[in-house]
Amino acid sequence: MSLDLLHQLNQAALQRILVLDGAMGTMIQRHKLDEAAYRGEQFANWHCDVKGNNDLLAITQPKIIYDIHCAYLEAGADIIETNTFNATTISMADYDMQAHSRDINLAAARLARKAADEFTRRTPEKPRYVAGVLGPTNRTASISPDVNDPGKRNVTFDQLVEAYVESCEALIEGGSDLILVETIFDTLNAKAAVFAVDVVFEKLGKHLPVMISGTITDASGRTLSGQTAEAFYYSLRHIAPFSFGLNCALGPDLLRQYVDEVSNVAETLVSAHPNAGLPNEFGEYDLEADEMAAHVKEWAQSGLVNIVGGCCGSTPEHIKAIADAVAGIAPRSVPHFEPKMRLSGLEPFVH
Repeated sequence: MSLDLLHQLNQAALQRILVLDGAMGTMIQRHKLDEAAYRGEQFANWHCDVKGNNDLLAITQPKIIYDIHCAYLEAGADIIETNTFNATTISMADYDMQAHSRDINLAAARLARKAADEFTRRTPEKPRYVAGVLGPTNRTASISPDVNDPGKRNVTFDQLVEAYVESCEALIEGGSDLILVETIFDTLNAKAAVFAVDVVFEKLGKHLPVMISGTITDASGRTLSGQTAEAFYYSLRHIAPFSFGLNCALGPDLLRQYVDEVSNVAETLVSAHPNAGLPNEFGEYDLEADEMAAHVKEWAQSGLVNIVGGCCGSTPEHIKAIADAVAGIAPRSVPHFEPKMRLSGLEPFVH
């Protein structure tokens, strides 16, 4: 990452609330793709079903993914996320596509890079950025999958690191500006991810800003592995991320108190991208764009956030409403701190 680009990010974050994009899966579902569409020509003869493998679409339906990125950029997003939420070798094992993990991450990053560059060209006064996404995987390093065997694990720390290293390398090669470790339900999984990112940074001799975003799973106010929002922050504070925040699981009304909890202790930028409410009986999200934006605007007016966006159920309409709602509102003031810049390689944000 060039110093010029780093300076741009720093200045933008200090001057205004940055806007993330919204849900990728929600937008893909609108296309009602069948098995053949997911397979494309490249995987027409694949030996098992791949419908539902949204990450694969970066290879088999690149125009759909590119157009979704463009729709979010048109709506006002400053940062778009790569379509790689389940692109690690561990998650790709569900489709026996572990060997294609690297190619999927690389293709997804390049699509997002192309879209971001196009919109930066159109509006050079507002550069757009790509966050390479490392999702949580479908395994947990902290919790037994068998209630009768508390010590059982279905993945090891080293296996997670290996998977994350491969994905991270491809995301950087594809042109990511930041690395986003998101939807974290297990802090040990996240520690494996950030360790892997550190390994890749050292290997490549370059450091990108790292965003961390956890998930409060329900009204208990805790992650799946049992931590409160505050405890989760302190567990990962040492990596000195570009931003720290919460996403998914809850709508903005229920998530607010936990965003507040993080905002009260975080010595870095605070991000939040909630779901568009809770899913209804059909698994769909009903929170309208204006209502979601009203919640996020209140967060901004209360000085809780620096980066906002949407997760499950959100669309470009939601992101446009959010971008309009927070425009002109000062970002949360970030306290001065000087921990060891182990991962990010950045100077701390100071107001």
